[in-house]
Amino acid sequence: MRKVSVFGATGSIGQNTLDLISRAPEAYDVVALTGGRNVTQLAKDARAFRADVAVTAYEDHLPTLREALAGTGIEAAAGQGALVEAADRPVDWVMSAIVGAAGLEPGFHALRHGTTLALANKESLVTAGPLLLAEGRAHGATILPVDSEHSAVFQALVGEDMAAVERIVITASGGGLRDWPIEALASATVADAGAHPNWDMGQRITIDSASMFNKAMELIETKEFFGVRPDQVEAVVHPQSIIHALVGFCDGALMAHLGAPDMRHAIGYALHWPTRRALPVARLDLAELATLEFRAPCDIRYPALGLARQVMETGGLSGAVFNAAKEVALDAFLAGRVGFMDMTGVVAATLDQISRDIRLHDAIETLETVLETDHVARQRAEEQVAKRQNDR
Repeated sequence: MRKVSVFGATGSIGQNTLDLISRAPEAYDVVALTGGRNVTQLAKDARAFRADVAVTAYEDHLPTLREALAGTGIEAAAGQGALVEAADRPVDWVMSAIVGAAGLEPGFHALRHGTTLALANKESLVTAGPLLLAEGRAHGATILPVDSEHSAVFQALVGEDMAAVERIVITASGGGLRDWPIEALASATVADAGAHPNWDMGQRITIDSASMFNKAMELIETKEFFGVRPDQVEAVVHPQSIIHALVGFCDGALMAHLGAPDMRHAIGYALHWPTRRALPVARLDLAELATLEFRAPCDIRYPALGLARQVMETGGLSGAVFNAAKEVALDAFLAGRVGFMDMTGVVAATLDQISRDIRLHDAIETLETVLETDHVARQRAEEQVAKRQNDR
């Protein structure tokens, strides 16, 4: 029986992970489940899977969680410290699906136990990729990608020589606003940007899909995880979301990974790796699909991709600044403080401002340096948000 923990259990990745675990309950011993404000779901899952501990990231929700778990013997805890403590409980496999930079520290602690880390937390590689990978190597841990795109690349590379890789192409649906006139994007509402045509995801990542910030993050992730040059990483808009990524080799061949838009593909691959097992996902009917479309992403529609190029070229702490500013900008859009197209401006201005104060291209030395940079970048991004709010 494998001991497993799921960080971000109440989100879409976490719920899909628990769905797969529930189909073979005899094979898994669930140690820790963590979530955010949805403590009702967290408590329900902790009871169903008989977890040792359930942790909410928000301390003000702890009384509700404790009440929901009363009499079960399941420990209830809250806050960042409790998340880290839960990550320090040795297990065989951890799903890292906390959204945002909050998922960075628990992932590092899990790696120190030599565990297999299924990484769905984009921010870990964007903000501290070299550190995270070095931490995994130092402790004999395995890091497996769970983003559908990076899982697809990982699978396409099985048995291949990285020296023969010429390029990596990750696909993007284009999000819910992909067919809107460019001049209308500035007026897009949270509801407009939060409706995805293909994937069933949480609100934040769905909006990041519409702005293409999620793809910008994934470009950076690809460079870090697979150790390729920035010019070897590409993005292409693929409205059907059937091909998740392609790997191009020096002989001109392209290896593509196809599958229905269901995150249980990538989750299941990481859960069962290095073997493959049957998954409850739709099988493709190629004749029914008939046509697959591709288009180059428009720089004006998706300026976040240009910022990703800047970050990849700069390296160092620029990823930490980029992510922190992106999170602040998204929060501001959700709160109605800035418009949809203002988000990229906030991130660009924050990168520019901090680059004058901090040598962003310097190598990342410690996790503390990353977290400190994250803190400073959030302050600067808040200033940019306030400036744009005053100008509206």
